Amino acid sequence: MNSPGVDPRAPCIIGVGQHTWRPESAEFAAPEPLAMWEDVARAAAADTGESTVLSMLDSVQIVYCQSWQYDDPVGRLSARIGAAPRHRLYSGIGGTTPQVLVNKTAEAMLVGEFDLALITGAEALDTLRRAKKRGERLAWSFKDPEKKPFPFEAPFHPAEVAHEVFQAWLTFAVFDVARRAHLGTEPQAHRERLGRLLTPMTEIAAANPHAWFPTARSAEELITPTASNRMVGYPYTKYMVSVMDVDMAAALIVATHQRADELGIPTDRRVYLRSWAYAEDPHYVAERDEMWRSPAMARTSSAVLEGGGVTIDDVGHLDLYSCFASSVLFARDVLGISDDDARSMTVTGGLPFAGGAGSDYVTHSIAAMTDRLRTDPGSFGLVSGVGMHMTKHVYALYSSTPGPVAPPDDAIARDVSAAPRQPIVDTYAGEAKVAAYSVAHGRDGEAQWGLAVCDLPAGGRAYAKILDPGLLTDAEGRELVGSAVDLVPGEGNANLVRRLLGNRRAQIGEPFGAARKAASPQP
Repeated sequence: MNSPGVDPRAPCIIGVGQHTWRPESAEFAAPEPLAMWEDVARAAAADTGESTVLSMLDSVQIVYCQSWQYDDPVGRLSARIGAAPRHRLYSGIGGTTPQVLVNKTAEAMLVGEFDLALITGAEALDTLRRAKKRGERLAWSFKDPEKKPFPFEAPFHPAEVAHEVFQAWLTFAVFDVARRAHLGTEPQAHRERLGRLLTPMTEIAAANPHAWFPTARSAEELITPTASNRMVGYPYTKYMVSVMDVDMAAALIVATHQRADELGIPTDRRVYLRSWAYAEDPHYVAERDEMWRSPAMARTSSAVLEGGGVTIDDVGHLDLYSCFASSVLFARDVLGISDDDARSMTVTGGLPFAGGAGSDYVTHSIAAMTDRLRTDPGSFGLVSGVGMHMTKHVYALYSSTPGPVAPPDDAIARDVSAAPRQPIVDTYAGEAKVAAYSVAHGRDGEAQWGLAVCDLPAGGRAYAKILDPGLLTDAEGRELVGSAVDLVPGEGNANLVRRLLGNRRAQIGEPFGAARKAASPQP
């Protein structure tokens, strides 16, 4: 098979596989991750139409698995599928990981390092959770004898530890509130918009045979707190947050154009990676100069579209990383996608509905995008990934037809990382101004505490906890961003919001003492 004018090293996906093991009973157990990897690897091989493709692999790569740590994950899988790859990789963590693996594979292929690769990942976190609930220990194989630390990529900031800035459902909610305030949207109207944003995603999930929750829901169902849909991190209810406790696996087989020709893969079964880019925003939430947007997301998305020679209007299919609504909204902002755009924001249904299998969701989104592009000849698809606390960002452009390949410009990541950052002040007492916030709720649905990120009069930022029940109610009833507050020391080096200073918001650029002078006396 000869394809004149196509770079023989151009990377393309030639096979995909997905499998979801939904619990059939309380005692149901999915296979262990090693068996799940094998299952989807063989499914991806069958999808190529070439029965011996696994034995020809030059590279086997596995996305980090939270469910179980094997002594030699890549070696164990390679033995199971009859592969002898010269390149082996077990990844780190983060929602960008699968696309980054595809990117690095493409770069290696372009310089001739290898021609055929398998990328796979799996989680059996739902099975693991239910086993722990029953008090059972799962007898999975080849346990790593060395207990290795979880591969966090940045040390915990002391101020974030003191203020419990750990959970993504809290930090992504903080970003959501920052964006809402920047746009001047009234809180209830914004929650209604979130419902309208996510409802079409539930409909995609309902039609996805691999979705963990294949259930269509109305906007009202999504945003209304109930006993089964409690508020988690304001403004997000349980239905609106990414679900990680799933039993899901996916695999991709990537080949050079020339290798695909040699294997006899039909051209209408190939999906080509045309351009890609990666960059990072600051690791710590309060460091963001503007918490309502992502400079890294803006630079990577624009670079990918430019590299592919297209505009966002030319892209027929999207899968914007959707762990929480804020990641989708940030992406829509930088891409210039309006509320009335008819395109779906996902080809899977998104992480809250299709399922976010640890660091492996994007393997599923690439597999689903491959299937979608195969049915729409001549079309483009855009896939994004977001890692950690809206820190890591990756974009990639796929096409159902070959064309010029545009590797990323390394200057993008360097430029973004050099952007100004707000210094974090660990402990602070005195007047401050709320820059963003959220409220954490317990399993009973009641508000437990709030997190505020505050601008300080001399510059820099401080975290603060909100514990007063009246302030927590106020935080969910009206806009607190821009309000002047009084911070006092709390336990464990945490700052506390003691009170609001007056009944009005401090204006941008207003001297910090003005709100205090205008405040009515409070006990």
